[in-house]
Amino acid sequence: MALFKKRTVGKPGEWYYCLVHKKVEEGPECPAKDRFGPYASREEAQHAMDTAAERNLEWETDPRWHDRSPDQEK
Repeated sequence: MALFKKRTVGKPGEWYYCLVHKKVEEGPECPAKDRFGPYASREEAQHAMDTAAERNLEWETDPRWHDRSPDQEK
C-alpha cells in the first residue's frame, strides 16, 4: 500500500513550469522533481526561471547565509 497517492490531474488554476520541457502547464503534468510551482497565474509560471534567478542572486548576496570570520562577528 502506497503512503501517497500519485496525483495525475491538477487543480484548475494551478500553474507550473516544467524544467524538462521548458513549458507552462496547467495542473501538474510532469513529476514534481521536474517542475516549479504551483503559481497563481500562467504569467507567473512563464517567469518561473526569472524568479528563480532573482531569488538565487538574493541568497548569494545575503550576508546572513555566509560564514563569517571570527573578527567579523564583533
